[in-house]
Amino acid sequence: MDISHPAVHPAGIPPAEEAPPPARVRMKDWQGMPGTVGGLTLRVAQLGFAVVSFAVMVSIQDFSTVTAFCYLVAAMVLQSLWSFTLAIIDTYALLCKRSLRNSLLVSLFVIGDWVTGTLTLAAACSSAGITVLIDNDLGECAPNHCGKYEVAVAMTFLTWVFITISFFLTFWLLATR
Repeated sequence: MDISHPAVHPAGIPPAEEAPPPARVRMKDWQGMPGTVGGLTLRVAQLGFAVVSFAVMVSIQDFSTVTAFCYLVAAMVLQSLWSFTLAIIDTYALLCKRSLRNSLLVSLFVIGDWVTGTLTLAAACSSAGITVLIDNDLGECAPNHCGKYEVAVAMTFLTWVFITISFFLTFWLLATR
């Protein structure tokens, strides 16, 4: 005997449909990432320290006699141009309330920071080595402007510190995409 079991459905109410999954929510941008006030601050700090290092080196008349110091000047010019360009982009993004989360753009920032950071660290280390050689090993610091060289090298290392922070935050943004 086949007995049917009646199904009770309220009249006029369709069966419930599955709700769409909630949209993926991203965390708020960390300060220091491109397009944030912290990112702009890092770029301005990089630019400032690079310009100070460049200005101190250029104020020494015979800096061009040492290859490491010429390399330091060239690296600071490149770093100044890179930081200035990215500071302009960050300023634009902040004023227009734009997000700089485009993968291609973030990849460019990561590669640019990596290259300029490597060049800046190499310039700082080579110039620091020459400064130590002149000061400690040769003992001829007074006629060779060691104080100015040390200031320029210190500013270059500070530039590198800020580049490294920018690089890691931007790389983190790229890696978490």
